[in-house]
Amino acid sequence: MMYLILRDVHITCVVLSGIGFFLRGVWRLTDSPLYLRRWAKVLPHTIDTVLLSSAIALAVLSQQYPLEQPWLTAKVTGLLAYIGFGMAAFRFSRDKRTLACFFVLALCAYGYIVSVALTRHPAAWLAA
Repeated sequence: MMYLILRDVHITCVVLSGIGFFLRGVWRLTDSPLYLRRWAKVLPHTIDTVLLSSAIALAVLSQQYPLEQPWLTAKVTGLLAYIGFGMAAFRFSRDKRTLACFFVLALCAYGYIVSVALTRHPAAWLAA
């Protein structure tokens, strides 16, 4: 029962995190004042903290760990790429073109992570 609740919390946070990231990217690209709102800066960190905490709890409960399970290793690698591309987009990009490039790369990494989770295979959508 606890596993199912954690899984549902995790999936909900994955969706909320992806939607939030997409919206912040669009707001940044369009110079929307919403990007600068306090809640738009705090809420993603809250969601991502719950997301990471639920992921760790799920790994412990299911006794499936990165480096032991290739698909989990792929998810963690994709997560690191997602974080890196997101940081490059939002913190280090000085112009819209660079921001857009890293934003798209981060969205691709997000899609890869979701695909690995759904297929439980490191090749993600290519596994089918």
